[in-house]
Amino acid sequence: MRLAQFILANVEPILAEWEAFARSLAPGAKMTKLALRDDAEAILLATARDMQAGQSLAQQVSKSKGHGGAGGEESDRLDNASALHGVGRVGSGFDILEVVSEYRALRASVLHLWRQTLPPPGLNDIEDITRFNESIDQSLAEAVGSYTKRVDQSRRMFLAILSHDLRNPLNCIRMAAHIVSHTANEDPQSAKALSMIETNTEAITRLISDLIDFASTGLGSAMPLTRGPVDLEKLCREVVDAYRTAHPGRTLRFHPDGDLTGDWDAARVRQVVSNLIGNALQHGSTQGPVELSVTSEESTVVLSVHNEGAPIPSELLATIFDPLMRHATPESAARRVPGSIGLGLYIVREIVSAHAGTVEVASSAQEGTTFTVRLPRLCPVEGDYRADA
Repeated sequence: MRLAQFILANVEPILAEWEAFARSLAPGAKMTKLALRDDAEAILLATARDMQAGQSLAQQVSKSKGHGGAGGEESDRLDNASALHGVGRVGSGFDILEVVSEYRALRASVLHLWRQTLPPPGLNDIEDITRFNESIDQSLAEAVGSYTKRVDQSRRMFLAILSHDLRNPLNCIRMAAHIVSHTANEDPQSAKALSMIETNTEAITRLISDLIDFASTGLGSAMPLTRGPVDLEKLCREVVDAYRTAHPGRTLRFHPDGDLTGDWDAARVRQVVSNLIGNALQHGSTQGPVELSVTSEESTVVLSVHNEGAPIPSELLATIFDPLMRHATPESAARRVPGSIGLGLYIVREIVSAHAGTVEVASSAQEGTTFTVRLPRLCPVEGDYRADA
């Protein structure tokens, strides 16, 4: 009996072994029979029927790369059942290794039961085993992908809820400290304590804002924008002046050139400029200047921030905009702004992408480090808000 026919004729004994193995895992000990089997039957049936269907070389290559069956009907059914299985196992408390072990056990069970019914294997049997392994690997890749996606969504949702709920008590602390600062006696210790409260609440506020931005961009939509007319030269000058006040020992230079007006989200663009300058101040040489240049190029404005000092290692350039990635020397770590957890450059990329722009980085020991942002002057995006609407 061919392997696909065997699976279709022996679904129940195969499911019984699947169920027994799933029950042996810690999360499965208290689960019902229905929950343990969840989408296993659909996976088995789709696997067998996919094995019986014709398969092109392109479909075989697609499966080998974890991309599914490239449009085959049964292959699509297998992908759907596998994705549901991965999501279901997240809800049941299985970890990723336990999901993988389920597939290893299923593969072993099917081949073991089938071999008991066979004489010595022939060429057709080898082909059947190859097709079976392809389908199981396809199902595993889809299940792991859906599992990982659901876990990531859950984490981001948790961060969004936590960050939102932290704002109210934090605002109460800030308001109370502000009131006390106007009514307290001229006591040096009280003034010092109030200063510490103000500094640390600002740090927590930055952290919460970054977490909310990080979580919102991972929940299925781009970063929302509220567009309106923006004078980028004025905006940049305000950011630079604020940093000059906060870092009187550092040299900051601003070089505007041309028409720097456009249709952007002013608050978000301010975030981009502030994050890039703050990054340059932290990681650049304390002796060298930080240069902010903004120039006009037809329908695009180009903004660049340059600093001298140790370059970003080449192996980190590909991941520099990824969330929670941080490159720091001992010197820059000592200058790290409180409330920073490595989301600044990620947020820069998301804001720029939401404006249909690009951001790049170049870094070398000879030339220093330069972040370059290109923003289209006018690029309405569905779902944006108009500040002047």
